[in-house]
Amino acid sequence: MTEASRADDGRDEAPPLIGPWAARPGGPLVGGARAPADKSISHRALILGALAHGETRISGLLPSADVMRTAAALRALGARIERDGNGEKAIWRVDGGPWRTPERALYFGNSGTGCRLVMGAVAGQGVDAAFDGDASLRARPMGRIAEPLERMGARIASRDGRLPLTVAPGGKGLKGVDYALPVASAQVKSAALLAGLGAAGETIIHEPAPTRDHTERMLTAFGGSIHIERAGAGRRIRVAGGQMLKPATINVAGDPSSAAFPIVAALITPGSDILISNVLMNPTRAGLYETLRDMGADLTFENERTVGGEPVADIRARHSTLKGLAVPASRAPSMIDEYPILSVAAAFADGDVYMPGIEELRVKETDRIDATVSMLKAAGVETESGPDFLRVMSGGGAPKGGARIDTRHDHRIAMSALVLGIAADEPVEIDEASMITTSFPNFAELMRRLGADIAPSA
Repeated sequence: MTEASRADDGRDEAPPLIGPWAARPGGPLVGGARAPADKSISHRALILGALAHGETRISGLLPSADVMRTAAALRALGARIERDGNGEKAIWRVDGGPWRTPERALYFGNSGTGCRLVMGAVAGQGVDAAFDGDASLRARPMGRIAEPLERMGARIASRDGRLPLTVAPGGKGLKGVDYALPVASAQVKSAALLAGLGAAGETIIHEPAPTRDHTERMLTAFGGSIHIERAGAGRRIRVAGGQMLKPATINVAGDPSSAAFPIVAALITPGSDILISNVLMNPTRAGLYETLRDMGADLTFENERTVGGEPVADIRARHSTLKGLAVPASRAPSMIDEYPILSVAAAFADGDVYMPGIEELRVKETDRIDATVSMLKAAGVETESGPDFLRVMSGGGAPKGGARIDTRHDHRIAMSALVLGIAADEPVEIDEASMITTSFPNFAELMRRLGADIAPSA
């Protein structure tokens, strides 16, 4: 069946992502789709646009729940953010300038990226702000963000290093800092760099391994002064304080983390052949695709180009016979969000897939190592795990499925479980689908257009 014919078969518009959903095994996935806009870049485009003096124009922004929380927080801090048009052709206009103390706490829902990056920006702008989020975000550690900001002179008050918390300028203003990240973290790095823009002197960040570099790339697009050099296995990043950013025009590329779900679904579903267009191929985000190819995945990168200063390609994925391997721990920073969906691919591989160096997954929206283990075991997949590793043991072929998955309100666990159900022997159900909108609002629509049998549970 062609993509055009599927547009008339009732699958082009999915019901709202609310309540339990189920995925059932069916025919192959075929056709093409455009990757949803990158969430990480969308957050940063809004924040830097709000810091710049003048109007920034953003096309392709992801209108997910997480990103809209960031937009609401920036409005409360004094930025004007408006949208012209709808859908993929929408243009977002951000008029930045001096920030102000918001009248009430900035609420970020489940968005760790938005919360942590805005914390850094608030510290650099010298305003007071309170930060809060939902129960999941309140459980996540914020001390790693607070440490470099406090060294720079900010005052941060919190309960045991978690939300709710307040950020206030120090009595003598912020000063640049020379700070070595204890662990490779793009969020901690970015928060410190954003704070450094408003500090006196130079801020120097040492990262032990390269992490996603969207903040650095985008700072250059906004006219910022930033210097990056290799330092052993990692990098040394310098940003001058007291900078005034200029407005920019930003085109947001497609999210490789979201594209991973239909791509893995095609790899594990017999007869599938799909093309996902406009996928960001930044080397700091492409670890999953390198790993899948090492497992024998039939992935090809077509129409490679540069969009908004970022490398982009269209990815063709065909059903493949996957094999086990040990994933290098050094790849973890470049694919930290993709381990749950990699684990689904591993459940269909011939041989063990060993994933070390992933302790960061313990402090995501949930403990993603434990949540992934529970998901796979419920579907009949044998696993082994420890504080910083996960092993998926499979002899090839499809897992049994036939399970109802406790998603723990984690969007990546929810989508991974539904992908598993598309190719398992028996359907897989998730307890709740609403949180998927935090990162991939049109997940169900895109998957159904490609031919996936996913729908609300009866």
